[in-house]
Amino acid sequence: MNKHLSKRETLTIGLMTFALFLGAGNMIFPPALGQAAGTNIWMASAGFLITAVGLPLLGIIAIAKSGGDLQQLAKRVHPIFGIIFTAAVYLALGPFFGIPRTGTVAFEIGVTPFLPEHLNPEGLPLFLYTLLYFGITFLVALNPAKLVDRIGKFLTPLLLLILSVIVIAGIVNPIGTVSKPTEAYKEPFFKGFIEGYLTMDAIAALVFGIVVIHAIQARGVTDRKEITSITTKAGFIAAVGLSFVYFTLSYLGATSRSALGEASNGGEILAGLAHLLFGFSGNILLGLAITFACLTTSVGLVSAAGEYFHQLMPRLSYKLLIFIFTFFSMIIANIGLTQLISMTVPVLIAIYPIAISLISLSFFDPLFKGYTEVYRGGIIGAAFISIVDGLTAGGFQLELINNILLSFPFSEQGIGWIMPSVLGAVIGYIIAITRSSAKHAPANT
Repeated sequence: MNKHLSKRETLTIGLMTFALFLGAGNMIFPPALGQAAGTNIWMASAGFLITAVGLPLLGIIAIAKSGGDLQQLAKRVHPIFGIIFTAAVYLALGPFFGIPRTGTVAFEIGVTPFLPEHLNPEGLPLFLYTLLYFGITFLVALNPAKLVDRIGKFLTPLLLLILSVIVIAGIVNPIGTVSKPTEAYKEPFFKGFIEGYLTMDAIAALVFGIVVIHAIQARGVTDRKEITSITTKAGFIAAVGLSFVYFTLSYLGATSRSALGEASNGGEILAGLAHLLFGFSGNILLGLAITFACLTTSVGLVSAAGEYFHQLMPRLSYKLLIFIFTFFSMIIANIGLTQLISMTVPVLIAIYPIAISLISLSFFDPLFKGYTEVYRGGIIGAAFISIVDGLTAGGFQLELINNILLSFPFSEQGIGWIMPSVLGAVIGYIIAITRSSAKHAPANT
């Protein structure tokens, strides 16, 4: 018999969803955006919210509507694409970038402010911290189901309380005035839109969707429409929470440059803000908040990646896979936060437009009758531009191709993939209906 969840149970799942998303990038990128955007903070934040809040919400809903599985959604393009793209997303969010980043951010904000000045933080201290951090991640990920209620009922409210204390203090007693925007934020909306990629939340939604759905099913809900409805509500709860965090941290970042100077990453800004507002106790308070946020995200990513690759390769046990992921993540984390962020950017610029196109097309699926050709056209159009953009961001000089791509609308703003994706989908639709008409045309007698 299908069960209907109470409002309190739905709220708990919504808070769990919020906590899964509220990880490393969510805490460090808004203050960095605010510091760089300065007086253009509101337009930059508007663009940021589209890719860092709106798209993750749509991604969660898209996974629920497709049956709760990223590969199920991606194979609408092609079965092989379904496997390759899904694996790429899990690896990018997992041991290559997402999981290591949670450890480096937690260390940057929770430990670095307390180390002696003569000690190199990215040496032995970082190694010992990540050894402990990812050891805990591994142990909790062995049985992640127990974490769901703890996150929703205890950790997330505590995290929101800590963040609220810091934010209110920063607004009531600002550490400085809002500075002028940097050169990069002359077009703040589009710059903010691209910066939202760095949170990795749109592709994280494609992974966390199954975690949320499993949490709903574990409470006895079996009806697909009911699961989609609860998942959507949980997504909206998470979206409201994320919007609050992003707006407030961006504003604090915008007031920080005059007091802290230009920081190399958002972790430095947050640590500096906490210290100026509350002194030593502020760093402890923020360190606890960041550690809770990063650890819950780390466990969610490790367990999700472990489950996926165990299904893909049943001979490898879940326990072995999550050990490999946590160990590899520990190694990658030791390159340091700033270097890790710079490595992440080209990959996200290449992957994000493909994910956005896939999510968007899934919502229009009934209109074009789910034609595979539409999905293929849209994805090819987006990928053609995004992969070149990713290579360029990675330092590969492709001048001839770049000059051609600059002829597409919005290329200078970094979103030149939109029109090729739309055009590819339209061409795919024309091909699909042409084939369908030919197939059903009466044979000549």
